[in-house]
Amino acid sequence: MKTIFKSSATNKGGRSGHVTSEGGLIDFDVKMPNGKDTTEEKYTNPEQLFAAAYATCFAGAVQAVAKDHKVEDLGDFSVTAVVAFQKDEDGGFIIKATLDSYLPTVDKDMGEKLVNAAHEICPYSKATRDNITVKLNLLLEE
Repeated sequence: MKTIFKSSATNKGGRSGHVTSEGGLIDFDVKMPNGKDTTEEKYTNPEQLFAAAYATCFAGAVQAVAKDHKVEDLGDFSVTAVVAFQKDEDGGFIIKATLDSYLPTVDKDMGEKLVNAAHEICPYSKATRDNITVKLNLLLEE
């Protein structure tokens, strides 16, 4: 396999710590949410970071498969990743993800093809497959 690029980030202090990336673009504190699905405004958490990365990667996969399916224009499309942090029966922790894809320029059949095909090629989908539950939603105009 040919490596296209590598990135790195370092955390010090765990969930109440600080994270930085090579080059310094990411350089901020992280903090565990207070249990009400929010964090203090100036902090993020690993689930938000994972959601941002997964949404971005999946959106790129949608763009790639759209070309393969001869879809020229995705319009003002978006992908929203919702990541849930949960406690499992064994006392450990798991995450679940939901990917909401809004594809305004395609019909339901083509939208489903694109979302399913993107899920097959997206590196984040491949990394999570059979490890966490990932739900795919296609959002349609009403």
